[in-house]
Amino acid sequence: MHARTALPFLLLALASPLTHGAEALALQAAQVKALGIVTQAVGSGDESRPGTLPARVLVPNEQMRIVAAPVGGMIEMLAVAPGSRVKRGQLVARLASPQALELQRDALQAGSQSALLQQSLKRDEQLFAEGLIAEARLQATRAAATQAGAQASERRQGLALAGIAPGKLGGPLALISPIDGVVLDQSVQLGQRVESSAPLYRIAQLSPLWLEIQAPLAVAAGLREGMALRLAGSELSGKLIAIGRAVDAASQTVLLRASIARGAETLTPGQVVEVELPAATGSAGSSQRLPTSALIRHDGQTIVFVQIAGDAEGSRFEARPLRLISQGGETAVADGVKPGERIAVKGVSGLKAMLTGVGKE
Repeated sequence: MHARTALPFLLLALASPLTHGAEALALQAAQVKALGIVTQAVGSGDESRPGTLPARVLVPNEQMRIVAAPVGGMIEMLAVAPGSRVKRGQLVARLASPQALELQRDALQAGSQSALLQQSLKRDEQLFAEGLIAEARLQATRAAATQAGAQASERRQGLALAGIAPGKLGGPLALISPIDGVVLDQSVQLGQRVESSAPLYRIAQLSPLWLEIQAPLAVAAGLREGMALRLAGSELSGKLIAIGRAVDAASQTVLLRASIARGAETLTPGQVVEVELPAATGSAGSSQRLPTSALIRHDGQTIVFVQIAGDAEGSRFEARPLRLISQGGETAVADGVKPGERIAVKGVSGLKAMLTGVGKE
């Protein structure tokens, strides 16, 4: 019954003239009801918030360190756990390693050999000065001493890289934290056997932190490094430190990186937050947050239907082009409408069909 009643009204609407140079549709009250058109004031409800984009909290690369096993062995003791705060030089684990004993032994032997050949070199230099030995013997002794010294230095450097104290044998290796920070995760268990370079702990300084944001290309184009931003629903603020130059082929977004210093301790690496970008609020406050259900594409433009008149007898809707700034989920941010104007948020497909019919006329 409603469909039969609505049909004449729809035909009448398709023949309605355009007003003010824009495409406008005149509908009677019965038509509005038949099409299920619902309007909403711009700036009401959740859409009154500035536009936001999702961001992921990360630790800056230079503030991250990995504590790894310098040699193969067995985890004999773990001194800290994820979430623990540590100081630089603090003991975090002990590693029992036969390989470490071998390195210590080789270093001691190379040091002893080098010292012995240095003594031989001094003696031969004195004998050569007194004319008691040939120069060839002195040169051979000097070459052997040089080679032994280089080998001893190599062994000492190997000990230093492994974190092993030179000059003594035995005892487990003490592994220490290289920075002040917080233990983010633990990769091994007590008693576990590990290979050389196996990661044990990941330690990080948690201030400042990074935010990585995937922003639509239209948003990124209006941004500059150093611009301020803030976390939605929070007093935390930061600034943009990098704007990517590559566009993701699938999402057509650009990677933004921001830095949060003050208040960073309230955030957790890996956490997903929402940020308000300068372009999302508009340079003059003209951008508005709209439900995506109100938007359509028409003639290569993004359109919204604005109610320019309405009473008990009917309504008039203007098809108004928008400049889309960002879009994600069920909301978008765009220029072209003002706070308080009413837009159609339901029944938009019917209005689009009528608009297309008017355009063909």
